[in-house]
Amino acid sequence: MTFRILPLLIVSTALADGPKDNATDNVRPIPPPGVAVPEADAKALQQGLSELRTAIDAAVKAQAKNPKLADLLPDVEVYHKAVDWALKYNEVHKLPEVKSAQEIIAEGKLRAEQLKNGQHPWTTQKGLVVRGYRSKVDGSVQPYGMVIPESYSGAPSRLDAWCHGRGETLSELSFLDQRRKQVGNVAPANALVLHPYGRYCCANKFAGEVDLIEAIDHAKKFYAIDEDRTIIRGFSMGGAAAWQFAVNHADKWCAANPGAGFAETPEFLNVFQSEDVSKIPVYEKTLWHWYNATDSALNLFNLPTVAYSGEIDRQKQAADIMEKYLRMENIELEHIIGPQTAHKIHPDSLIEIEKRLAAIAAVGRDRTPKEIHFATWFLRYNKMHWITVDELEKHWERTRVHAEITGENEVTLKTQNVTAITIDMAPGHCPFSVREKPSVKIDGATLEVVRPKTDRSWTVHLRRVGGKWQQALTAHEEGKLVKQHGLSGPIDDAFMDSFLFVKPTGAAINDKVGAWTKAEMERASFEWRRQFRGDAPAKDDKAITDADIAANNLILWGDPQSNAVLAKVIAKLPIKWADGKLEANGKSYDATTHAPVLVYPNPLNPKRYVVINSSFTYREYDYLNNARQVAKLPDWAVVDFTQPKSSRAPGGVPDAGFFDEAWQWKK
Repeated sequence: MTFRILPLLIVSTALADGPKDNATDNVRPIPPPGVAVPEADAKALQQGLSELRTAIDAAVKAQAKNPKLADLLPDVEVYHKAVDWALKYNEVHKLPEVKSAQEIIAEGKLRAEQLKNGQHPWTTQKGLVVRGYRSKVDGSVQPYGMVIPESYSGAPSRLDAWCHGRGETLSELSFLDQRRKQVGNVAPANALVLHPYGRYCCANKFAGEVDLIEAIDHAKKFYAIDEDRTIIRGFSMGGAAAWQFAVNHADKWCAANPGAGFAETPEFLNVFQSEDVSKIPVYEKTLWHWYNATDSALNLFNLPTVAYSGEIDRQKQAADIMEKYLRMENIELEHIIGPQTAHKIHPDSLIEIEKRLAAIAAVGRDRTPKEIHFATWFLRYNKMHWITVDELEKHWERTRVHAEITGENEVTLKTQNVTAITIDMAPGHCPFSVREKPSVKIDGATLEVVRPKTDRSWTVHLRRVGGKWQQALTAHEEGKLVKQHGLSGPIDDAFMDSFLFVKPTGAAINDKVGAWTKAEMERASFEWRRQFRGDAPAKDDKAITDADIAANNLILWGDPQSNAVLAKVIAKLPIKWADGKLEANGKSYDATTHAPVLVYPNPLNPKRYVVINSSFTYREYDYLNNARQVAKLPDWAVVDFTQPKSSRAPGGVPDAGFFDEAWQWKK
């Protein structure tokens, strides 16, 4: 099979900002409808899919006891999904894709036959390799691509993760075709390159963010990836992804290379969409902190970063604004600019970028840096190297930790908005003596703490009680309900891990509530497939098992009368929903015309969430521009469905907000 390198000057078929799509009442569909597939071709493809499905089933049966089956099977299933979904959901966007579909079915059949015989030669293949994994989020099979250089020998190697640009027609079919035939925009010497699908066209946010982490974890099972020489890169929409991965996961990479794209929401929308953001609710503006790279620019102190922009590219705005925010932190951004270049990578600039990244990779990531500076706004992102923030004074307020090894047996910490923190140095990485108790200076206090262990690991939990820091036995007090990593809200946070839709089987408390919740549940399933490329897992309320409760965030649709699981937990949630009334945040609403949406620790399993009547919270209008694809609702909201739902909201929202650190109403 032949493949080609994309022209280095052309890296994206669509800009990250896209056209000016501000018409909320006339939203074009994303993805757009496909073209009509000739009947004979469609029939042949369906026959091929049937044969591929039979071959996959035969491979599963033959290799049922193979311990590697779970990791190898998605490598075959992605081929079936790519063609099946393109036909089923009218996502063949140009007729040449029919030929690509035929090739993909043939390749899938070959892999299925090889797997049936206990073989998997694609895992040692050089060049372009299509791979797949099964996501923990929704159980879906997700594709990614690998570029394996001829020089790869199985020794630990540098890995570059390249995030793709915006492509509204980038179905699994077209993505697999690209990854079979195109090296892509970067091919560093002697380096592996991983191309995540990123859950389609969401700028690697939410499930798209988890996608890259899961793809890398899957790739590590087959390739010797040097974790200290992993680089995050991208251009256009992929540049936006690289910015957010750089600041929110700075300690995972040895370098970052964002190009063009956007780095935040408000100024980008003002500049590129002429969008007035002044009337946006305060809680929605607060949620911009999640993906505004500018708000956590401090974290690039911990990560060597080489930004790129074309000199006359309007999306130079992304690096320009990051440069501004970094200077406020006394950090100078390395910003390479392609001369007289629009939305492209100038070839001379690429040479310079590769030279700098190679030099950084030669040094590698420092796992135990002497000095750390960390910024966050909520506990989805709570870790930087050997510092983990466990609890906050107030979520969504500026949080900072400055940590430094300041002596032979001393660490100094300065914190802002932190009430619990852990120092955690991995085995072999603590520089202190195992015979002496180190001292921790934190916010002016000096504490003598536990010694490092003989494996040169060191873990210290600290908690502020009554305004004073003290050593603690655990990161969190046992049995205390508190916001923490993975249980911090907002609603969208529940869809960053395994979730399960729980469908009501009983009669609704009234027809209006029943109709609204049914419509929202059906919409949620439909949009999850379109936007995050998986079937939202679902079960009837009466079929939910203890194993389901243990393993998933439960998304409860309906009301306490129609949904048996919601009936079990409603008394332990902060709302009251009965007798024709809904009480939330000290206010009372008519329960025939209002319903709650919220996220809360599950009373049946406080290590997981329950969500009531919501999926991810951005809607059709936001699909039009990646900078709009941010969380729209906080921890809780009341929805008035006498007000029409729209491309921006599920109805009227008379009240919404965040719970406090103990998951109670804010006073």
